[in-house]
Amino acid sequence: MKLLIVASQPRELRAVRPRMAQSGAHRMLLVANGAGAHRAAAAVDDALASFQPDAIVSLGFCGALDPDLAIADIVVGTSVFAGGRAFAAETPNAGRPHSLGPVCTLDHVAQTAAEKSELRATGAIAVDMEAAGVAERAQSLGLPFFCIKSVTDLAGENMANDFNAALRSDGRFDTIRILASCLRKPWVRLPELFRLRRRCARAARSLGDFIADCRF
Repeated sequence: MKLLIVASQPRELRAVRPRMAQSGAHRMLLVANGAGAHRAAAAVDDALASFQPDAIVSLGFCGALDPDLAIADIVVGTSVFAGGRAFAAETPNAGRPHSLGPVCTLDHVAQTAAEKSELRATGAIAVDMEAAGVAERAQSLGLPFFCIKSVTDLAGENMANDFNAALRSDGRFDTIRILASCLRKPWVRLPELFRLRRRCARAARSLGDFIADCRF
């Protein structure tokens, strides 16, 4: 099967390529075009110029809305919604542990426990910034869509760093702006950055392990 795998950041894909190469089960194109549903949709459009997939996967990091989810847990979306629109998602055949449920896509990082609690009331178990853009394109193309995410922040956590203020127009996070902001509250914000980096590494490994074990 030919898979188009769409993420927002290259580090979300870091463990996927070697694990998929080992399995040899699928041909794949991996793309990362920055944060946001519109950038994820554009990544699909650009990829189609040279690659004709049999299915499209939105893959990457997410925030937990379900309090039972832990860091690096895998979430497989059964549906994706953004605003007033909802999109169906298929579930792969996977032997590794994972949680099933709806995923909510926002146009910003959900940074507070209060906002995550409000989103949880919609029935979603996790939140991201890209899946709805990929799902919309897959639906318009009549292709199977899968949503596979790994948790990097917990439902009850507040973020000390303002990642939304550091999000650039190209969908990348401005490292210099984040570090400059850390100087105002270094005892809180710097440890959070180091903790998030470790969590992202764990989440990337869990994505690689899970994808390698999947059958789409």
